[in-house]
Amino acid sequence: MSALNNKPAGTAKLLNKKVISWAIWDWGSAAFNAVATTFVFSTYLVSKLFGDHDASSLKLSWGLTIAGIIIALTAPISGQRADRKGRGTFWLGANSFVVFLALLGMFFVRPQSTLGTEGALWLGIFLISVGNIFFEFASVNYNAMLSRISTPETMGRISGIGWASGYLGGIILLFVLLIFFLGDNPVVAVSGEDGLPVRLAMLVAAFWFGLSALPVLFALPGRAVEGHENDEKETLRDSYKRLWKTVKRLYAEAPHTLSFLGASAVFRDGLAGVFTYGAILAAVTFGFTPGEIIIFGVASNVVAGVVTIAFGWVDDFWGPKRTIMFSLSVMVAMGLVVFFFHDQGKIVFWIAGLTLAGFVGPAQSASRSFLGRVIPEGREGEVFGLYATTGRAVSFLAPAMYGLSVTIGQNFVADGESATHFGILGIISILLLGLLILIPVKEEHAYLDSFDGK
Repeated sequence: MSALNNKPAGTAKLLNKKVISWAIWDWGSAAFNAVATTFVFSTYLVSKLFGDHDASSLKLSWGLTIAGIIIALTAPISGQRADRKGRGTFWLGANSFVVFLALLGMFFVRPQSTLGTEGALWLGIFLISVGNIFFEFASVNYNAMLSRISTPETMGRISGIGWASGYLGGIILLFVLLIFFLGDNPVVAVSGEDGLPVRLAMLVAAFWFGLSALPVLFALPGRAVEGHENDEKETLRDSYKRLWKTVKRLYAEAPHTLSFLGASAVFRDGLAGVFTYGAILAAVTFGFTPGEIIIFGVASNVVAGVVTIAFGWVDDFWGPKRTIMFSLSVMVAMGLVVFFFHDQGKIVFWIAGLTLAGFVGPAQSASRSFLGRVIPEGREGEVFGLYATTGRAVSFLAPAMYGLSVTIGQNFVADGESATHFGILGIISILLLGLLILIPVKEEHAYLDSFDGK
């Protein structure tokens, strides 16, 4: 069995100072996930304020692609180094601080600056790309803490609480920004010139994240790692050699862990696609107005948060693998409902779309708890780094399958009609593929009692 089973009984309490402090970091993470990368700053960069929309989108895409490659190549060794020195908390703080600085810097991205419009655009792309890199590094350290604040009996619920906190934090922060800066009649009436409302929103987002990141740093200090007190400073080459040794060890002794990493990489890309392309389907296929899309977005996040918390209990009772499989099965079924009944009006998307969104969180949360249960103590950061890397490695799947499905669908609709609803088939095909890869994975064969730390 995993070393996690040796956790002291005192950690079994579901809500305590450590758990709440840990979940607050996820609450604050919405400042980057929802505000910077999804709804506010990224759309600001591709707006007419920075010139041609398509040209700006292409440049932003390249910036984020480069960031993704850097993450894929370095996330495992960043987690590994933190593990070996017992400095996961320190690096969570350091990486979070860089994200805070990136968010803060976004306030200074204005088209009419001395940098010029083009220079300001590249500054924004640089900041959001750097933020992505260090947010992913911080997430590796953050996920690695799960086993320190839970037992195998409570891990699913605690993981779910953290994930749901991110959803709910995003909703509240977006509402605050809409009311004060970004709505039609904001409380803070400022000129829209030079992107000031968005820039003020990023200032709020920076401090929202920075303050939320502090509690966990005090509640979960670093830990001593026996046998590594006198380790010499290792080179990047040494780190990659250790990482390769870990992969070989997993292949030889816990191949089901590697299989899970592969399966989760696939279905997590499909889960991301649900939110990425959901708004497009709502607008194009079901005729949602921009206001209705915002309302649906808020509703879907509320549902996802509530369902994620509820399924944390299911995870602990039923096991993470079954929770993931059930969630993916429901999502595939609802995707088919969206496709076959897309011409029946908005009510179809309200029901099936909300159900789809609702089960994204449980699948994500149970994936984290699956790994948290099987990773030996002291190697969490390294394996969660591999988790990040495998996810980045296949991040092209959902966009590719969505585009391919819409392209194929154009052959089955009349001239002038939209084939956008075929895109849902591409997304659910990724979810189904991940589900099929997951089926043979056996949790009882994924445990490793320890790794050779040398």
